[in-house]
Formats: sequence, structure tokens, C-alpha cells
Amino acid sequence: MDIVKIIGVGFIAVIIIIILKQYKPEFAVYVSIATGVIILLMLVGQISGILDLLRDISSKTSINSGFLKILIKITGIAILTEFAVSICKDSGESAIASKVDIGGKVIIVALSMPIVQSLLETVIRILP
Repeated sequence: MDIVKIIGVGFIAVIIIIILKQYKPEFAVYVSIATGVIILLMLVGQISGILDLLRDISSKTSINSGFLKILIKITGIAILTEFAVSICKDSGESAIASKVDIGGKVIIVALSMPIVQSLLETVIRILP
């Protein structure tokens, strides 16, 4: 199971970080970043499967493919933002973490505006 591998990588990284913090605390952040990248790479197959399924559903229905692309971008931005925020917090930089978090949220809201606009236009057409 993939989750067992991910948990194993996480536990190994935690043990390495605990040991590194005693001798070279500045390297602990690098291990954290590398672990995050390794876990994301382990999930590439899962992510590509999800994207293929969404494309298949989109082609079979009347869902606007532009909206689907926006939703995929929003999901990616949310995942990457959370990854960056976690790294900042692990580094002890909570102030930077909160700024990165706000930046990600603003970008997500900006990207979602075409969907909101389309939804509002649909509601306006339906209402008398």
C-alpha cells in the first residue's frame, strides 16, 4: 500500500531530523524539503490517474473544460501552498508562512473568479 510507504518515508525523515537537530540543525530543513518532494513524487501516479478520470468525465459531459482546468490549478496551488507553509513553519518562520498562505488564498480566489462569474450569470438568467 502506498500509504505505508509514505508513512515509512515520513518516520525515517523524522528520525533523521531529530538526529540532525542535535548536530547540524540547519540541515534539518533540507531533509524536510527533500522528504516532501519524495512524497509528492510518490503520488505522481495517483495524481495522473485522477487527472485522467477528470478528463474522461469532462469529455463525456457538458462540463466546461476551462472550468475543469481552473479547478485542477486551484487544487495544485492549494497543495503547493500548504507544502510551502509547512516548510516555513518547520523552519521557525511563522510570519513568512502566514504570508505565503495569504498569497495562495488570494491566487485561488483570483483563479476562481471566472467560475463565480459564470455561476452568477446562470443564477441571474434563472431568476425572473
